[in-house]
Amino acid sequence: MKAASTGKDKKAKRGVTEENWNLRLYVAGQTPKSIAAFTNLKKICEEYLAGKYQIEVIDLLKNPQLAKGDQIIALPTLVRKLPEPIKKIIGDLANTERVLVGLDIRAV
Repeated sequence: MKAASTGKDKKAKRGVTEENWNLRLYVAGQTPKSIAAFTNLKKICEEYLAGKYQIEVIDLLKNPQLAKGDQIIALPTLVRKLPEPIKKIIGDLANTERVLVGLDIRAV
């Protein structure tokens, strides 16, 4: 799992605005659920936000104090910092439709 990544290779397949997306994924070490969440998020970003996103992975085993800032109560948790408003999704992000709707990437 990389600490930060930017999708630049593919153009977005859907009609997403040209805003930059700042996503923060909170995890607890290299657990299967944490790895799955990162993999699923990376796949969704490459398909729907290519070239317009940044993923920051925060391992709360290494930096537990960082949980307070975004009020993290469960892991893994994805926080959309930009574009505003802030949105949160808890879980391994396996349900693509739920993630797209939750992040307002695509309407239902």
